[in-house]
Amino acid sequence: MSQATIDDVAREAGVSIATVSRVLNGTARVDPAKEARVREAILALGFAPRAAARALAGRKTRVIGLVVPEISGDFFVPMLRGIEGAAGEAGYELLVQTGRPHDGDRALSCLVGQSADGLLLFTDSVDEEALRRISAARLPAVLLYAEAPGLDIPSVTVENEAGAALAVSHLIDRHSRRRIACVRGPVGVHDAEARLAGYRSALATCGIAFDPGLVVPGDFRAEVAAASIRSLIARGVPFDAVFAGDDASAMGVLAALTEAGIAPGRDVSVIGFDDLPFAANAIPPLATVRAPTEEVGAASVRLLVQRIEGRAGAGEAESLILPTSFVPRASCGCGDVWPHTGHPGGPDRTAALHERRTS
Repeated sequence: MSQATIDDVAREAGVSIATVSRVLNGTARVDPAKEARVREAILALGFAPRAAARALAGRKTRVIGLVVPEISGDFFVPMLRGIEGAAGEAGYELLVQTGRPHDGDRALSCLVGQSADGLLLFTDSVDEEALRRISAARLPAVLLYAEAPGLDIPSVTVENEAGAALAVSHLIDRHSRRRIACVRGPVGVHDAEARLAGYRSALATCGIAFDPGLVVPGDFRAEVAAASIRSLIARGVPFDAVFAGDDASAMGVLAALTEAGIAPGRDVSVIGFDDLPFAANAIPPLATVRAPTEEVGAASVRLLVQRIEGRAGAGEAESLILPTSFVPRASCGCGDVWPHTGHPGGPDRTAALHERRTS
């Protein structure tokens, strides 16, 4: 299929070529409704920003576009730091748009209209159809914390499954935990599914039967994780450890256990994932899987710049998987456990609390 032209975009949007040019260059005000139609047409037709830059300005813009679901929160700070640092070193500016699958086309269209030379796309920020259009348009792009099998879009992620398996194996081998709850991340999100797979793999390797009743929602949000743990306690489901899909969820787990009078680390072991800056200062300090979040951002920029500048050819959608490591701390039972409760822990403790409250 031939590559779309500026004429095609104008025809699809029902505007003049001059209007498309003004939208792409940002040289003059355009009626918002017309601008929206132009951006939608650009994305629908796969009109590549690099082609637009050459046709309208005769040069690259040296702008990288980033689409993320949000820019707040402890997780995104180190990732953005890595992206900004690597982009600056390569001589590129960074343009950030927020978006999720239901409105990701809007964010992509905005970046296309700004003639970004390439795109960084965070997991859960665009849908599969948008990824197919990006690939078909031969627009340089890199996925962060996601994969796109069959498409010419490389990705950068971490050893999610192996890291999760290592953490759960530690709970079993070092602390003799057997009833291990999993506070999972969002359904369908690559990292969340891989970490759940690692949890299940560790159980199988150690000869522990998988219990779907111990897998509860966390959605990478502290409040959701806390609600799930409260529900397990209220229903009298015994558990002696929790593997949380990320550190934010783990913080919700710690809060719910503490408010129930269950001592994390002594009564119930808790492990998170990411090793964000707050983990070491949690009460108790949070055991977690350390993921190189800042390096993921930096590596994704380096990979994208290679593709923008022609140092990686079409069909070479190589992916980088960065290593993770386990960091033992008091919340899993390693080192000094806070607080010292003076009573035995484990699943009998969580069940006893439920019985006491319902009697």
